[in-house]
Amino acid sequence: MSGDRPDPVLAAIGAALFHLRRVWIKPDMMKRIRARTPGGPGGRPLQISNLMVVNAVAALTDAPPADPGAAVGDGSGEAEVSCEITVGAVADRLEIDPSTASRLVGHAIDAGLVSRRPSPVDARRANLGLTDAGRRVKQVADRYRRAYFDGLMNDWTDAERAEFARLLTRFADAAARDPMDPDGIDKIFEEAGLD
Repeated sequence: MSGDRPDPVLAAIGAALFHLRRVWIKPDMMKRIRARTPGGPGGRPLQISNLMVVNAVAALTDAPPADPGAAVGDGSGEAEVSCEITVGAVADRLEIDPSTASRLVGHAIDAGLVSRRPSPVDARRANLGLTDAGRRVKQVADRYRRAYFDGLMNDWTDAERAEFARLLTRFADAAARDPMDPDGIDKIFEEAGLD
């Protein structure tokens, strides 16, 4: 298709994604979430970023180790596979820079959701894990999210849900492999003659 002739399907996808962003990331919704969220230890309010870190640590905990041959002995003669979760791994998982990840992990630790202990592999690094509170937050968030999506799709067939999940995952994977050019906004205004 020509760049000047809009593809109605692509336009519909763009409009739907833009609408979802507006629905889910409204500033007043974020304020309401923060206002209703109880404070963690020391009274620091819990943040959406805490949930991002909890989800990242949980996903990394469940992921197979990068080096399946790496084993750590516990002194019993049996070796267990080491699953080390570092701030760098969280940064990679969340696709953010390590300094931002370090700050967000620190907030999640302050909130009592993530623990930091010495790495069994390298004493200069910290090994992260979920606390009991972090596991509870993850379970409740997962349950809430499933119920919300179930409500949105309660009149969808199982086949429609499966096809949507397959296509959305494929779309998200393609977007992750080829992210939007951050200079795109500048190019839009430049091409429109508004620079």
